Amino acid sequence: MRSMLFVPGDSPRKFEKASEGKADALIIDLEDSVVTEKKPEARGLTLAMLKSRPGPHQLYVRVNALDTGMTLADLAAVIPGRPDGIVLPKSQGGDDVRQVATWLEALEAAAGIAIGTTRIVCVATETAGSIFGLGSYKGCSPRLAGLMWGAEDLSASLGATEKASGGVFHSPYRLARDLCLMAAAAAEVAPIDTVYTDIDNLAGLEQETRAARRDGFSAKALIHPKHVDVVNAAFAPTDAERAWAEKVIAAFASNPNSGTLRLDGQMIDKPHLRAAKKILGQP
Repeated sequence: MRSMLFVPGDSPRKFEKASEGKADALIIDLEDSVVTEKKPEARGLTLAMLKSRPGPHQLYVRVNALDTGMTLADLAAVIPGRPDGIVLPKSQGGDDVRQVATWLEALEAAAGIAIGTTRIVCVATETAGSIFGLGSYKGCSPRLAGLMWGAEDLSASLGATEKASGGVFHSPYRLARDLCLMAAAAAEVAPIDTVYTDIDNLAGLEQETRAARRDGFSAKALIHPKHVDVVNAAFAPTDAERAWAEKVIAAFASNPNSGTLRLDGQMIDKPHLRAAKKILGQP
């Protein structure tokens, strides 16, 4: 999964348009993109979108944060639509995942869905306090599928006046990004890069996405359909990377009892083999 496109939960028209694109996942949003008075209506519309399953995309639902008191109502409304996963905003750590997992178990049972089917992705850096919970995700639940970092709400939490300049995030946001990446790696789940908000700057989007892939992120959240193709292409291995990966895998296949090998004048070992398999999408 490379691209996760947010779609407002109260807009079937935008959902239909997004479904025509090539995003790997659509995140139907019940949180920021829906005003409070329309949230009950949006739950019903979201359920209908889930049931329509218009394409091959994975379908996630971003529910409202636990501190709003609306999370359980959101889950109860949408789980009968069998979403592939839930996106939990403003997550503070593993305890939040366990709480949502407990609710999901009951709701899946009530809906006749196999227990454990619904995955959880956490937006894990949206408050100052959440940064200190990043180490608690490891082993918290087998449902946890990814950690996403976010800058918009974090800016408000910090009381900051600016997040970036010249297309480069300031240090508090780079810290949140890097710690989220490491927390996801430690928990063995997908690290997901934040949205890119300069909608028409596709060159900047490509640059940011390539940097994310370089550092280890495996997907990026998106807010506009025209970002999808740019992000998908940026996450694709280059011809040179594919050629290197194939050579590494072939070298170890020819020497199955060796822990280290010499390839093109360089020493390679099992971490290189794991990296090569990741490039080619092999387990």
